[in-house]
Amino acid sequence: MQKKAALTDPYAQLAKELKERERPLRQPLTWLFIVFMIALALLCAGLGYWQLQRLEQKQALIAAVAERASLPPISLPAVSEWEAFDPEVFNFRPVTLAGRFDYRNTAYVFTALTEARGDKEGPGFWIMTPFDLEGGGTVIVNRGFAPQAAKDLFGNTGPDQSNPPNSTSISGIARVSERVGPFTPGPDTPNRVEYVRTIERLATMMNLEAGSYAPIYVDQDAGEKGLLPQGGETVMSFPNRHLGYAMTWFGLAAVAVFMTLYWLWRQRRV
Repeated sequence: MQKKAALTDPYAQLAKELKERERPLRQPLTWLFIVFMIALALLCAGLGYWQLQRLEQKQALIAAVAERASLPPISLPAVSEWEAFDPEVFNFRPVTLAGRFDYRNTAYVFTALTEARGDKEGPGFWIMTPFDLEGGGTVIVNRGFAPQAAKDLFGNTGPDQSNPPNSTSISGIARVSERVGPFTPGPDTPNRVEYVRTIERLATMMNLEAGSYAPIYVDQDAGEKGLLPQGGETVMSFPNRHLGYAMTWFGLAAVAVFMTLYWLWRQRRV
């Protein structure tokens, strides 16, 4: 037994020495890992808190849209007051307009309508036509949706040209310009096709003079069922998944903390 212990002791001593040599090398890596995991947990917690803030903002937006959409329609201010016009004040507000459509300058905004209120949906176009107000100035009106095959029924090549530009009154929902993203295609000017409902881009295609058009456009209310363009398609609901996103980020932060504690516990047992 003494001989066996004598043979074993040198190996035990060697293992102990190797372990002691490794310890100074492992300590910097240990602290680096801990700092990284703490930073990861804080990042995930911060993103979770940001999603809670976005949740509050989205809930406020939904409440504001519902409140504005329920208000009675109003007229736009006179064109002389448009220089101080705040589009956000009118966003989602019901409005009434009196004047004439300028069918010759109709433009088309490509879209893919889903969850339509009317009978038609799928690929097609928003029919955007300037509306010259009786008191001066022009408002771009989204008359509604038309399928791709029906595009030429409206504007400067279709039956709209046979309709005299009589004075009329219309109602609808005021909307602000859509944002132009980094991947938004440029306008197809020869075919008068746009890809975003941005007032400045549409006004350029319609040859409207700067200062002569309102900084909002109007989604016209739905007309008789089955008639095109199909109005009344303003989106009044917004996806609100921020609470789920927040819980996901907070969960990842908790996992990072748990993994760090478990790793430290394993290190103490080695």
